[in-house]
Amino acid sequence: MGAPGHYLRLNRLSPLPGGGDQTALCNSVSRRHLWRRSPVASRAQLCREHQHNTETFEDPDFLSGVVDALPQLAMEMADLIRFKISMLTAIVFQRNGVWGEETASQKVEHLGLMFGALAASPAGVVKGRGVPLNQLTFDLLIFPGVWDWYLQRREQRRGFYTKWEEDMLMVAMALTRAEVGWIRQYPGLLKNVRPIEGLIAPEEIEFASRDWHGACDAFHRHVANRSKEIQRVMRVHRDPFEPIMVVLEADSPLLEYRKITDEILKRMPDEDRYPRAAAEAVRSFLLLRLGLHLGLRQKNLRQLRLCPRGHFPTSERRLEDMKCGELRWSDRENGWVLIPSVAFKNAGSSFFGQKPFRLILPDLLDLYKYLEAYIDRHRGVLLGPAKDPGTLFVKTVKTTSLDAAYDSAKFYEAWRTVIQRYGIYNPYTGRGAIKGLLPHGPHNLRDILATHILKQTGSYEQASYAIQDTPDVVQQHYGRFLPQDKAALAAKILNQVWEAA
Repeated sequence: MGAPGHYLRLNRLSPLPGGGDQTALCNSVSRRHLWRRSPVASRAQLCREHQHNTETFEDPDFLSGVVDALPQLAMEMADLIRFKISMLTAIVFQRNGVWGEETASQKVEHLGLMFGALAASPAGVVKGRGVPLNQLTFDLLIFPGVWDWYLQRREQRRGFYTKWEEDMLMVAMALTRAEVGWIRQYPGLLKNVRPIEGLIAPEEIEFASRDWHGACDAFHRHVANRSKEIQRVMRVHRDPFEPIMVVLEADSPLLEYRKITDEILKRMPDEDRYPRAAAEAVRSFLLLRLGLHLGLRQKNLRQLRLCPRGHFPTSERRLEDMKCGELRWSDRENGWVLIPSVAFKNAGSSFFGQKPFRLILPDLLDLYKYLEAYIDRHRGVLLGPAKDPGTLFVKTVKTTSLDAAYDSAKFYEAWRTVIQRYGIYNPYTGRGAIKGLLPHGPHNLRDILATHILKQTGSYEQASYAIQDTPDVVQQHYGRFLPQDKAALAAKILNQVWEAA
């Protein structure tokens, strides 16, 4: 996310007209962890920074580094969320595409960071712009000087541009796109804009007041050019392949990673003596095994529901409404997974063709044995007296636990714990399956599966089948197909001629 700084909390979201699922989603977004505190700016420091300038510091809450947006800005944010997540747009408004809950939460966070940087004191550790809180409005975002200042500030703090800045510019372009941009369709917000020295000149405000669509067009062209310039110089901030590089470089990445599941079984606690530890170990085993068989994203694996033997499965229509899948049992097919296409991030991909994802789990290497043991006994041990959330994977419920269901952060933390406990080789204890492995999250499984199939077949198309995506996406993002792997595949075919002789 870049360097720490002030965050302007934009989560005072009002209910949607008509209520229902859209209001629930809006409220869910508002409850998410959408703020970030500066670890370097204490209350006393910030107080000293603003003593000399009371005009730019109007809210004492700003001393904490986290500020609730004033009602006007919060309402604008609520309108944007409503516009992007509602099933149907309001009359006379147009849009292109919708946001899911995760996307909406991410955009609120990113925009909060931007407004927080604008509001922070330029004399403080955050080195913001000192814009008064009552002057913050979304219509500031159609002025090129505001974006140029924010982009340059991030580059100065980090040292280079990344894809994060490009993604923010994509948001700016979407907000001002002709006919469907949200800001484009709200010219009335301009009345709250005031000149800001070095960012917004009075002539720019006058031009926008006189020709709103012309100002939006000019800004859209400016941002498109900035995006191309940043694409040319941006660098990778963090290589996502680095933690698992030792696995990807193996001849069989999947076989190498499978060593972790073998390590879990080798160190499985005695269920009679240590029931909770055994339940957690079986859960760790199934996390990796199902992840390796299904190739799902974190969200889909985390939200996978459970329909035990003898129970009626959830209807596909209901699963579509919930946007999650289900692990089911039947006498004919045993264990299998059904996930509606709308539950996937890339629901519109040609891979699905608007059909649900359906896969029968293979009964290999005791998978069914441990799956049935987990469902029958271990899952109940983990739940304890807590309410069953209905998901296959549940947290270890403690006295302080409020909910047995995993959220995104807790699921990532659980996965990293499994890797640290069983995956990373410790030379002092001799435990751990793989030397050189580093802590990582569940998304790296998709890299491993795609790279494994690429190494075995050389086919981007077949690799895409394993992770429910398209060959172009695999080639661009997931498969680390090294030049020597390509040469080895070609040599294998050519060598057959010499072997036949």
